[in-house]
Amino acid sequence: MRVTQIRVRYHLTIPRGKRPEAERALAVFERGCPVAQTLKGCVAISHAWEITEE
Repeated sequence: MRVTQIRVRYHLTIPRGKRPEAERALAVFERGCPVAQTLKGCVAISHAWEITEE
């Protein structure tokens, strides 16, 4: 058995008006994640997110 793909789905609740900041953080998360950097090139990682503003 071998892991070839990881799908990550984020469910975020953020303060109203902070969507741009949250989307920027999610867009660069993989670059700062040690696990993602270790698996890069060996395992396909995809990200999706749902953002709710309160």
